[in-house]
Amino acid sequence: MVTLGPNRYGKAEVRVVRVTRDAEHQLRDWNVSVALSGDLEAVHLVGDNAHVLPTDTQKNTVYAFTQRLGDVEPEVLALELAAHFVRDPIARARVTVDQFGWTRLGGHSFARASAEVRTCRVVNDAGAGASVVGGVRDLMVLNTTDSEFWGFARDEYTTLGETHDRILASSVNALWRFRSDANDWVAAFGVARQALLDAFVGTYSYSLQQTLYEMGSAVLAAVPAICEVRLVLPNKHHFLVDLAPFGMANENEVYYAADRPFGQIEGNVLADNAPDPGLAWDC
Repeated sequence: MVTLGPNRYGKAEVRVVRVTRDAEHQLRDWNVSVALSGDLEAVHLVGDNAHVLPTDTQKNTVYAFTQRLGDVEPEVLALELAAHFVRDPIARARVTVDQFGWTRLGGHSFARASAEVRTCRVVNDAGAGASVVGGVRDLMVLNTTDSEFWGFARDEYTTLGETHDRILASSVNALWRFRSDANDWVAAFGVARQALLDAFVGTYSYSLQQTLYEMGSAVLAAVPAICEVRLVLPNKHHFLVDLAPFGMANENEVYYAADRPFGQIEGNVLADNAPDPGLAWDC
């Protein structure tokens, strides 16, 4: 006996760019993904498509809402789309919007800022309502000192040496869960991002786990509208290059930047009065 478990479907990575032609043009560069769930048992079990809104229709809806809403924050687009899709037989919609950053060069000229991505996700459930998660992805940070790693557990396979001075680097992936009354998305993103950076700079680190906790705590302290921070910090290892074969010393100056394998540090930091997440982290 087998049964159908949780399922969803949708249109992934709809790339859309909107230009608002004011005196200085405004640019929004988005990657939008939609996932729907609800009464979809028949399509899985017998191939009945009556309850299936085509993913091509979902793509067209993204385009239409982008035009109708104008120059809005990505959270606004996600909230409007998710609310639109929740109607019988769809009980839950998850909309993710990644916003790529561009730096203004002139009135109508831009340059791609970096690999950093502002992201948000809205889950709208017919019974539980809407939950909003914002965040940033691929925010590269590096400290050249003020980082140690020693006193760790050892077993028969441990070869790593202890260090009292190392480079600490990561590509920060942070998501933050908003309280239900949040609405100032621009201010929240800017303050939360700066809090992450300030904590990374200001923490004398004995482990990346410690740094993660300090970064999450800093966001919660800086933005009361945020009640939980979920961080994924890959440890971008930098290893000292052995220059002895060339008769040269290396006093913590020349490093090999390894791209893989890498340590992956993950954790959530919650405010004392954080409400239950409900469906906010629906994946």
